[in-house]
Amino acid sequence: MEYYLGGDVSKGYCDFIILDKNKSVVEEGFQLDDTQENHLKLYNILKELLNKEPKSKIYAAFESTGGYENNWVKSIQTFQYTLNVQVARLNPYGVSHSSKANMERIITDQISARNVAEYLVNYQNKVKFIEEDDYYSSLRKQWKYISLLKKQKVQYYCQLESIIYSSFPEILTYCKKGMPNWVLELLAKYPTSKKASRARVETLSKIPYITKSKAEEIITKAKNSVASSTDSATELMIQSIVEQIIRLEKLIKKQKKLLIGSVSNQRSPEVKLLTSFKGIAEYSAIGLLIEIGFIERFATCKKLASYFGLHPVFKKSGDGTYAMRMSKKGRSEPRNILYNVALTAIRDNKRIREIYVRHLRKGISKMAALGAIMHKILRMVYGMLKNNEVYNPDKDRKNAEVKTELKIKKIDKTRRFQDFDSKAPISNRQTKKRAKIKEELELNVPK
Repeated sequence: MEYYLGGDVSKGYCDFIILDKNKSVVEEGFQLDDTQENHLKLYNILKELLNKEPKSKIYAAFESTGGYENNWVKSIQTFQYTLNVQVARLNPYGVSHSSKANMERIITDQISARNVAEYLVNYQNKVKFIEEDDYYSSLRKQWKYISLLKKQKVQYYCQLESIIYSSFPEILTYCKKGMPNWVLELLAKYPTSKKASRARVETLSKIPYITKSKAEEIITKAKNSVASSTDSATELMIQSIVEQIIRLEKLIKKQKKLLIGSVSNQRSPEVKLLTSFKGIAEYSAIGLLIEIGFIERFATCKKLASYFGLHPVFKKSGDGTYAMRMSKKGRSEPRNILYNVALTAIRDNKRIREIYVRHLRKGISKMAALGAIMHKILRMVYGMLKNNEVYNPDKDRKNAEVKTELKIKKIDKTRRFQDFDSKAPISNRQTKKRAKIKEELELNVPK
């Protein structure tokens, strides 16, 4: 017998239900608190069920809910030493659409638990069960913490820019490509135009990257400023925000250093593989590995691209194809990493630069070409990790040439029972399309 345990996790407790392969209820819905006593109770429930059928097996699953499921997943992993049980984390997106297909009108915790169990029954072959401890789980927490610090820093920058606009707007002319550190240091000492107008050239020029000519320019702008807020409260607010930004920058650098240092020798070969690609720094390599986990989880490169949300989505219906674009499904963080890697690679990597320019010459927009580069880099990352090989631009170029040679116009299999008929009651667009297909097929016929 095969049994399916579905769990809907909430803060502090979890709702469970157990079904068989026919989706019949084996154990009515029950709720357990997230405590050691109740984790043991779950073990006893599963043990009692398996004792009834010695050759039976239990498949358990929880939706990924930002970490609330971790304790239950870890417990069931420990149950595997004595019980025939497997556990998996499910993508909430798939479970949600599966429940919509069942036309559920009412959603409760118990119904959600049943939806998880039914998803297991329906798509057991698609579910990836956890075979071993996730090495990257602790690193992933640290990675999320760094991301949180970065978001806070951006929020402070936005707030600072808003206040500066009314206290010293002229200084923003130096911040068109981000706020440089010398501006922060300047604002820490002279937060408003009123303060800056009283500064001395010799004092300002002591700040790194401020020359005497630039110092004179800043003082002149401060004296002729149109600032509307130069009171002491605004000064204190700006100095406080600058202090917070500097503190966050130091903390982010420290956490990045700790993250890089915490990658054990077991995983450092994979980091070395990825950093062999010019454009992927050590921190980005670790980020990609944290997001990918074990490369064995992905049977093909297309599945990895889909996981990253880089696969194209389009609608093809009737005469036309519509809305060809990047899907952007799933988490945005892995795409952010690849976006930054792509920007660096376009600048520093000769092979990537060639591909990017080729796309632009085809008339593709810069952002679309950048998306294509992100997809290309991900394919390279997949190849390096799968084959355990460092990046080789010559090999990549050779593979691209082979694929171009093998690229032959495929015959539409959907028309295998009938040739394209121009006399059919079709639209003008479809008539032109069929004429073009016929012309291409005639060109491909060997003489």
